[in-house]
Parts: sequence; C-alpha cells; structure tokens
Amino acid sequence: MTKRRPPGMSNQEWVESQIKLAQNQGEFEDLPGAGKPLRLADQHDPDWWVKEFIRREDVETEALLPSAVQLRKEKQQVHEKVRGMRRESEVREYLADLNKRIRLAIRDTTGPVVPTGPVNEDAVVAQWRMDRPSRTPLPQPADDQRPRKKSFWQRLFS
Repeated sequence: MTKRRPPGMSNQEWVESQIKLAQNQGEFEDLPGAGKPLRLADQHDPDWWVKEFIRREDVETEALLPSAVQLRKEKQQVHEKVRGMRRESEVREYLADLNKRIRLAIRDTTGPVVPTGPVNEDAVVAQWRMDRPSRTPLPQPADDQRPRKKSFWQRLFS
C-alpha cells in the first residue's frame, strides 16, 4: 500500500522520493524491456494510439479503406481473382455481385467519390476462357459400335 504524501511536500518531491526508494530496494530490476530504448509515439500525431494498435494487433490496413477505394482495388485485381475459379457460372456470379456492389457505391453519397465503373463481364469471361488450359475431350465411341436408340414413337408403335 502506498504511503500518504506528508504535508508541506510538493507532489513532484514526493514522487521523486518514492522512485528513489523503489530504486534502492531493487524493485526496478529485471523488468521486461530493461536496457532497450523506449518507443515513444510522435508527439504531434493525434492518431498515434490508432497506429500503434494497428501495428501491435497486425490489423489488415485494406479493411480501413473507404468502400469505394476497396471496390476500385478489387476491380483492378478481378483477373487474378477469377483465375482460380473453375466454372463459368461461378465467374459470372462473382462479376454480377461485384457490379452490384459498384452500382450501390456509385449511388451512395457518403464518403469519397472514387470513379469506378462496372466490370465488363463478357470481356472478363473471355479472358478467363483464354487463360484456362484447354482440356482434351474424352474419346467418344464410334457411331457404328453403339446401337442407335429408337425414338419414343418408334418404341411406342413397335
């Protein structure tokens, strides 16, 4: 428990005497970070604590960008993103969702205005098709080996 400050002693003198007493008793020995320089924040930066938190917690900084800027970056990286998709329907679904989010951001009046137009779905799909490795078709059995299937009417009246 801390002692009370004696009357007539200033706060600064009292704190200094308490620090000297603790040093003499060895209470500052083996503290974490001993002998290392202090990492003091920039005195003129009002957001020093936010930057320290982001660095310490390893927060992804792209999540802090405005949505219009995030959409613009996503539009620039659309070819890399669709390259890993396997089906054309998956690519078209992703592009339709991206265009929907871009249109909503265009209508939104809050935040910074970042000119981002919709993605040309057909051009991206065409590029996606060209980037895909061509698959060799499975060998089909010859027509003469397969019996010809009768039509519904031939089976009904035979």
